[in-house]
Amino acid sequence: MIARLVLWALKARAGLAAVVITANLSGLAVIVMQLWLSGFLSRLGPDWLRALALVGIYPTVGFLLGVGLAIRDRTVYFGWLDSGRKPTGVEARRLLRLPIAITLRALALWFPGVIIATILFAQLTPENNPAVTASLFTLGALESAAVTLLIVDRLIRPTIPVVAGVLGATMHWSSSVLARVVVTWAVAGALPMLILIVVLADPAAAAPDRIRAAIYLSVVGLGVGALATSFLARAVAAPMRTLRRALDQIAHGDLTVRVPVGSTSEIGRLENSANELAANLRERQRMRDVFGRHVGAEVAERALRGGVDLTGDVRVVTALFIDVTGSVELSSGLTPQEFVAKLNRLLSTVIAATEENRGLVNKFEGDAALCVFGAPIALRDNATAALRAARRIRDEVLTTGELDIGIGVAHGQVFAGDVGSELRSEYTVIGDAVNEAARLTTAAKQVPHRILVSGAVIDAAAAEERAAWLRYDTLVLRGMTEPTECWTDLDGHAAAPDDKPGSTTNGPSTGDNPVIEIRTAAAENE
Repeated sequence: MIARLVLWALKARAGLAAVVITANLSGLAVIVMQLWLSGFLSRLGPDWLRALALVGIYPTVGFLLGVGLAIRDRTVYFGWLDSGRKPTGVEARRLLRLPIAITLRALALWFPGVIIATILFAQLTPENNPAVTASLFTLGALESAAVTLLIVDRLIRPTIPVVAGVLGATMHWSSSVLARVVVTWAVAGALPMLILIVVLADPAAAAPDRIRAAIYLSVVGLGVGALATSFLARAVAAPMRTLRRALDQIAHGDLTVRVPVGSTSEIGRLENSANELAANLRERQRMRDVFGRHVGAEVAERALRGGVDLTGDVRVVTALFIDVTGSVELSSGLTPQEFVAKLNRLLSTVIAATEENRGLVNKFEGDAALCVFGAPIALRDNATAALRAARRIRDEVLTTGELDIGIGVAHGQVFAGDVGSELRSEYTVIGDAVNEAARLTTAAKQVPHRILVSGAVIDAAAAEERAAWLRYDTLVLRGMTEPTECWTDLDGHAAAPDDKPGSTTNGPSTGDNPVIEIRTAAAENE
């Protein structure tokens, strides 16, 4: 009911004038009640009607002036609403000042009336105390001003979401929770007590009038206090309940929550902060997703939590390098879209096998990929994880039959961390293990099972994993001064392509083999 009345007053041309009329009538009612309780009216004598007419001249003029100004204010403060558009920044800030502006103007119109009424009643009823008369009318003026502030503040509340959309997080002191609490207390608690004090302090008031005033004001104070406290509690509890529900949803992962900003008080700032929190978390989630695509979901999650040091250190890792055989010839026979589709299917397999074994796909280099096990997330047995990933990648790629690949795996110390500048950096691994894995990949393209791993990997792997591998050969890899003992798996995929013509490898070996220098065309062009 109240919400519908507020919306009507907000949209109607005479809505603001109706608010001013209501506030002034409340002040007049307080004055009349005080005059009746104190017995003031009975002391006016037989000429009381003329006295009230004289005293009522200024209030009537002030009332009409206030209504006229309120009608003008409707255009000044709500012109943008009548035009069906958003307010400008100036209009939005002006609207926030409306409650205090109209309240101060109400006081400015009331206080000359208080002075005039006090002077007139002092002339018409000499037995009445001028201080008491002035107090009675002053309390009526304060009541009218306080009611004006509360009602106008409630009136503009439906426009606050639009204002917040223009100004962002904003707050005006006249609409703060403290201001509302103080004004509500003044209307519901302080005012009845002040009226009682004035009536009891009136030396002209008779004993029955004082008793009647005490009883009446006590009842009114209790009733009005309970009603005002209820409205105030609901005004605070309702948005807080909405905030609690929104924060619960955010805590459970629903980042699409948006809380309507309903005031320019501290609660309104909290509502805006909840919306900013959801937006920041959505952005953080988006960054996590983007980051995860580059460094892996687990690495991204731990890095964003601050659980991984990406500045750089020396680690013992296992590097897995994979490269496509004959990619130049393959790409020349396919459209770019078809070739990229094949590569994406290959790289999807690489990513799945690597991440399921807790490795990091560190980078893509055209049709090649470097995977690291043991950095930045330390693994107790990174060699075994890398060997399992290598076999899975080889088996799945050869099953599809789309591409021919080579996989090299090496183990050793590397620098793992950020490389670059303050403007841009990249997490990478640098060291002999990475270089050795790349060289093994070139040699693996000529091996039936398409995988070559260094002896250091086998030595570091678990016993059950070592049993799945066979010593293949001892090779001098390009750029390496020492020969590398190479191993391949026992049960390579049966569908592995035939060896390429011109291969210099001698196949699996069970005994000592001479050192063979691998110098394939691919190695020379690398």
